[in-house]
Amino acid sequence: MVLYGITLDYVAVLGAGIASMIAGFIWYGPLFGKLWMKEMKIDSKNMEGMKKGMSTKYALSLAGSLVMAVILGHVLPLMQAITLVAGLTAGFWMWLGFIAPVQFTEVLFGGKSMKLFALNTGHQLVSVLVMSAVLVLV
Repeated sequence: MVLYGITLDYVAVLGAGIASMIAGFIWYGPLFGKLWMKEMKIDSKNMEGMKKGMSTKYALSLAGSLVMAVILGHVLPLMQAITLVAGLTAGFWMWLGFIAPVQFTEVLFGGKSMKLFALNTGHQLVSVLVMSAVLVLV
C-alpha cells in the first residue's frame, strides 16, 4: 500500500502488531495482572466468565493493533522518524496527544479509578513505543 508516497512494509506492520500483543500479555499478566483485576473489581470467579470467547477477543485486539501499526507505518515517515530515538519520540507525542486524553475522558465519565487510568494508559504508551520501535528498525 502506498499513501502519501510512503510504501508500507507489511512485515514491519505484522511484527509491530505482534510485538504490541506480546507487550500486552506481559503488562496485564505477570507485571500488573493482579492490580488490573483489583481495579476492575474482578475476582477469580468473574475471570472464568471472561474467558468465554477469549480467542475472538484476542483476534479482534490483534486486528486493532494492526490498524494502529498501519497508521503508525504511514505517520512515522511523515514525521521524519527514521531512527529509534525519533520513532520513540514521535510515538510518545502521538500517545500523549491522541490516546491519553481519550482514556482520561473515559475515566472522568466512566467512574474508573486513576490507578486504572494509569495502568491502562501506561500499557497504551508501551504499546505505541514498541510498535514505533519495530516500525523504524525493521
